[in-house]
Amino acid sequence: MATMDLAIGVIFLLQTTAGLLGNCSLVYHFLFLYFSGGRSRSIDLILKHVTLANLLVLLSRGIPETLAAFGSKPFIDDFGCKLVFYIHRVSRDVSTGTTCILSVFQVIMISPSDSRWAELKGKAPRYIGTSNVFCWILNMMLNILVPLYTTGKLNNTIMTKNIDNGYCYSIVNDKIRETVYVPLLLFHDGFCLLLMVWSSGSMVLILHRHKRQVRYIHSNGQSPKPSPETTATQSILVLVCLFVSSWTLSTIFHTCVTVFNNPSFWLKNTSTLIAACFPAISPYILMRHDTRESRFCFA
Repeated sequence: MATMDLAIGVIFLLQTTAGLLGNCSLVYHFLFLYFSGGRSRSIDLILKHVTLANLLVLLSRGIPETLAAFGSKPFIDDFGCKLVFYIHRVSRDVSTGTTCILSVFQVIMISPSDSRWAELKGKAPRYIGTSNVFCWILNMMLNILVPLYTTGKLNNTIMTKNIDNGYCYSIVNDKIRETVYVPLLLFHDGFCLLLMVWSSGSMVLILHRHKRQVRYIHSNGQSPKPSPETTATQSILVLVCLFVSSWTLSTIFHTCVTVFNNPSFWLKNTSTLIAACFPAISPYILMRHDTRESRFCFA
């Protein structure tokens, strides 16, 4: 095995292991709250869907990429490749959608009573479950064509152009895919991205105004303790910033991989590593900013 392959395999292994441990810690936290009768927040239901989607992303992409980097022979047949790539695409897009729902929901919940969003505060929690289920169904339908553009390396079919993922092939030379499927997915991701940027800006403005209103507390020499809403908002802001950064870099690298006729070993693996950054790092951001999760997961 080449030294470069071994190094990439170790990096994939560390990233996947760290991501699985973090997301499993969140799963343990939610199970602990459920069975102990602990108090749950409105956003916990969204976080459960985000965690599940991130786990599926790591399992469907991190483990196969790690095995391929360590030089394993083709170990997935054609059906397995189609299934793994379909699960990865659906879970990745659900992670995007639920993160968007999370950021928009938090803007509504922390908006002041005199804002136009105030009347939605009482209604928004009732639609969280429906929004999450709709997000799963929508992305399952949008990615229904993914299996058509994926084939196993054990399949001897010769294709005009494809991307070698180490264990499967992705077909990229197709007019329907380039004119309909890809623009549709880019519109979906772009719409979610714009919503997250808008919601992040709105949260920053709301927090800034709130800080100005309580500035008199600092003038009296007291150190006010951040409210749970403020702490949750800060964690969501960091989460959204991480997502936007990783999504932008991942899109740039993935576009380069698709456009180049013979993408380099470094380019393909860097694209995969960046794409897995959000599901691997996000649980630690949530646990860092939430004392409940820090206490139960790292006790």
